[in-house]
Amino acid sequence: MTVGFVGAGSWGTTLAVHLASQGHDVLLWAYDPAQALRLRTERENHLYLPGIHFPDRITVVDDVNEAASAPVVVIATPTQFIRGTLARVSADLLAQAVVVSVSKGIEQGTLLRISELLHATHGVEAERFVALSGPSHAEEVAQRIPTLVVAACASLSTAERVQDLFNADHLRVYRSDDIIGVELGGAVKNVIAVCAGILDGLSFGDNTKAALMTRGLAEITRLGVALGAHAQTFSGLSGLGDLIVTCTSRHSRNRHVGEEIGRGRRLEEIVGEMKMVAEGVTTTSSAHQLAARLGVETPITNEVYRVLFEEKDPREATYALMTRQMKHEIWT
Repeated sequence: MTVGFVGAGSWGTTLAVHLASQGHDVLLWAYDPAQALRLRTERENHLYLPGIHFPDRITVVDDVNEAASAPVVVIATPTQFIRGTLARVSADLLAQAVVVSVSKGIEQGTLLRISELLHATHGVEAERFVALSGPSHAEEVAQRIPTLVVAACASLSTAERVQDLFNADHLRVYRSDDIIGVELGGAVKNVIAVCAGILDGLSFGDNTKAALMTRGLAEITRLGVALGAHAQTFSGLSGLGDLIVTCTSRHSRNRHVGEEIGRGRRLEEIVGEMKMVAEGVTTTSSAHQLAARLGVETPITNEVYRVLFEEKDPREATYALMTRQMKHEIWT
């Protein structure tokens, strides 16, 4: 199998190395031509995944259309850059491929999930789009640490094809037909992870974070069900699993942003010094707007939005959540 990768960040590079190590031919495209040259000559991604050597089956290409010409195309580009990046890609190429998204976000402005975005821009049908998601930090997968993810597609046969492609002794892949739930869980858990980092920055304890994750999952589920997702999906790998790892891991960029906010630093300064994108920042804005449009109550997302974009004091935001009207737990 030949697989094309649009994006050579940490996750895209990790999965490219993974598939090449499994015997597949990989066409890897990087947005920055200078980075592509380094990848080609050094056979390693020193910027995003140092210490992991490229197998011979990885070919670094200069034309994104060459990567997109493969029968399976992996989109590994931050959500807010997907539209601009793929503007140079022929719609005919992606319309014929199985497109696998490993990005996790909601496009700003349009509030489209990635499956909806690719259908709007390149005519990618639901039966050919797969979201690959779950608790899967690139740093650990690259070290062959046991990891579980889920491949979601409207067509279970396509999900099975991607499942077979990526499955390995250290990367177990499940399948699902709930594309809405898997995409939304992967996106909005980043918002909760930013909040988890804020709590860490404020030096709150395990009790607080456990409560946040529990109520955060309820919030994600409400939003997902309103969009047509299955509630049980959010108890799975792309919901609860991804939420746990992103809220607690030292590898989590979103938790890192929140922690620095909790310590009193400004968002612009934090994001400006990061070499990788924290999807939760822009997803907070998109999820906030999406919930308002749907009339879904998302108190945690709303407070994170106010802290990030309206400069609300994090302690005041915590107090606002703690003093909300008392309610029945399970039904609200």
